[in-house]
Amino acid sequence: MNFTVEVEQEEDGRWLSEVAELPGALAYGQTREEAIARVQALALRVVADRLEHGESVPQMAAVFSVIT
Repeated sequence: MNFTVEVEQEEDGRWLSEVAELPGALAYGQTREEAIARVQALALRVVADRLEHGESVPQMAAVFSVIT
């Protein structure tokens, strides 16, 4: 599972980060590092929420092995 974090600096100096594979996963920070940390935490919450609600999360397919 790999998520791509895209980072850019806005004209006002803030940093914007986005996880390309999770539409809407955007975060701002005062520093580049803060923006990245915030979007990484948000991405994990989005994935957890999807799993809890039974939604498909293709990026997680190789993470868990279920043994019966």
